[in-house]
Amino acid sequence: MSKPKQHPSIFYTLILYSCGFILFLEWFYPLQEITDTTSISIFILYGVFCFLLSFIQIRWWLSFLLKGSALLFVLNSLFFTIGFFNPLWFGELIQDTIVNVQALFNRAWYEFTPLFRSMLFLILIWLMSYLLHYWFVIRKRVFLFILLTIAYLTVLDTFTVYDGSTAIIRIFITSFLALGIAHFMREMDREALRFTFVKKSAIWLLPLIAVVLFSSAVGLAAPKFSPQWPDPVPFIQSSAENAGFSREGNGAIQKVGYGEDDSRLGGSFVQDYTPVFEAEVEEEHYWRVETKDVYTGKGWEMSQDSKFVELAKIPPMFQEDVHVDRKQATIAFQGDEALDKLVHPYGFNHVEASEGEAYIDTTSEAIQVMDSSNEPITLQDYTVGYEYPTFQIEALREASSTGESLEAYTQIPDSLPDRVVELAEEITANEETQYDKTKAIESYFSSTDFTYQTTDVPVPEGDQDYVDQFLFESKAGYCDNFSTSMVVMLRALDIPARWAKGFTGGELIDAGTGDEKNTYEITNSNAHSWVEVYFPGSGWVPFEPTKGFTNLTDFQTAPVDGTATQQDTLKQSEQETDKDEQPAEASSDKKKEEESEVVPAAESKSGTTTNVWMWGIIAAILLLLIIAIMVYRSRLRLQSKWVGRKFTTDNHVKNYQEAYHFLMKVLQKQGEPKQPGETLREYALKIDEKYETTDMQKLTEHYERLIYRDDNKSIPKTEMAQLWQNLIKRILT
Repeated sequence: MSKPKQHPSIFYTLILYSCGFILFLEWFYPLQEITDTTSISIFILYGVFCFLLSFIQIRWWLSFLLKGSALLFVLNSLFFTIGFFNPLWFGELIQDTIVNVQALFNRAWYEFTPLFRSMLFLILIWLMSYLLHYWFVIRKRVFLFILLTIAYLTVLDTFTVYDGSTAIIRIFITSFLALGIAHFMREMDREALRFTFVKKSAIWLLPLIAVVLFSSAVGLAAPKFSPQWPDPVPFIQSSAENAGFSREGNGAIQKVGYGEDDSRLGGSFVQDYTPVFEAEVEEEHYWRVETKDVYTGKGWEMSQDSKFVELAKIPPMFQEDVHVDRKQATIAFQGDEALDKLVHPYGFNHVEASEGEAYIDTTSEAIQVMDSSNEPITLQDYTVGYEYPTFQIEALREASSTGESLEAYTQIPDSLPDRVVELAEEITANEETQYDKTKAIESYFSSTDFTYQTTDVPVPEGDQDYVDQFLFESKAGYCDNFSTSMVVMLRALDIPARWAKGFTGGELIDAGTGDEKNTYEITNSNAHSWVEVYFPGSGWVPFEPTKGFTNLTDFQTAPVDGTATQQDTLKQSEQETDKDEQPAEASSDKKKEEESEVVPAAESKSGTTTNVWMWGIIAAILLLLIIAIMVYRSRLRLQSKWVGRKFTTDNHVKNYQEAYHFLMKVLQKQGEPKQPGETLREYALKIDEKYETTDMQKLTEHYERLIYRDDNKSIPKTEMAQLWQNLIKRILT
């Protein structure tokens, strides 16, 4: 006779499956750092939903409908402003899917839209819920998934900016707990152990948890050897370069952050949220570091070597006609991230530091603090004074050339393709003033033809021009592509312009109250470049061509008939936060936007309301799901009470048969089905051996008497009802 299969308690199965889900979450956490994925929380919620449905093991068609509906709901909330029950968005979804499937067959991976990528990611979560249920609950083979998770995180920790130190600790604790439970449950199944106390008590888990926690604590506290092997990253990079795969190739992946060398622009980059500095300031500003003036066709260089002079020897950035407010900002660098050049808002005029004196480069306008020996000093924290400008649009429109020598800022290489110049002339054909031409070129990049992205960004090869490639071929890139292209197009029209670089405003981490200033955190991901255009009578004016980014400078129209000044429409409502986060696309033509773009819901007031409703609906769905799970898990108990009540109150033959068949069903659900070729008596003996009783044999004996002899009179009905109830309780305990 075969050994009976020990059915595991639902409690321990749930713990084991939960460990699998916790390990699965470790695959999510790095995504925000190494990809342009946002809204990770909603993907996690969808994962919870799928895993719960897989755990309760409802009908496959019902599970398919629920998971599919939830997938569509997530896509609607992320990418559409219209309601879920509006059929219009579903048509756009189908159209987008068809286009992306065509790109899939054409192997044009870089043409996938965010909507389609999100759909594939949700489908992957859906499939993983089935796979992990099979691995962890059915087979109880968890080691392979643990090994894959560790390999995944170690690779990311080694070759990307992701720090997996704490993740490894979480994996260690979760993995050993899962391995212990899975091994114990397999041994119970293999040896047919009848540890009934295991179902009633979780005390056996305490030694396992204690061993895991003790091992983890020892591992953290114990002294550790320094790395015994060299860092593989430099070796791999060196080998790749020796093989001809330099960082200048199309597949180059760079680490985002402020850098000195801009001679070869282009290529993708990975995210880095490492804090660089914190700034206490009244309002958000761009943080300027330096400018560059020579465009080579591949990148930016300086026309002259650095020459630092006293601040007073350089004319101020803004001329007397520009209204300015005097303000101060305090900068404090984090860790070892300090730069040898000062970061400062526009209108910098002095620095308050514990040592040294500020000097400015005559060409790049980079500012350094030097000691008495003219050696640069790297300051960890300092306070800068600056004059925050407000530009009058009418004054900018009236600006005309004054014969100032600005040839350095109208330079373009002889190799620049003619079509770049022709495009600039075409864009500004209907504009008269320098300001209007500048605005026309700036607005040109906000069209739907251009895409902000940080991955799959090409690098010019051979004699290919960087700007020409972006304007006419890829039309996809980040700030360097947009800002460089605008500067070159302005210079093609003999408008003085230069390339500026530094950091965007950062993230507000502490809003000041009263006279207190706001505190912003600026990370490597805030590294940015933009455009400065020279206007006689006003000075150097910043512009922001990068799609989805906001020019934080104040532009005002002149007062008319004593009315108050009005903010120029350049002051947009969107606020740029991270360089590596793909910004939402905006369009002035609302109708065109609705027809041609999929707009994130969070970018409009209606989108904010949609988000509130979305989270409310998600919370309600989760609550209903929890209630449904509780009812579903208790269904056998509820059914047993109903069947038992009928059997007790009416000892009819039909009720006895129904009660016996229900008992067989309960045993099957508990992992003890009747095997083919096994008689009822053999089956009853096996069940009684497992539950240490004789009730099943007695019930079976009377059932056979009823079926084969039609003997109903000799059956002690009250005794049979009591035996049935006792056995049901024992099985479901």
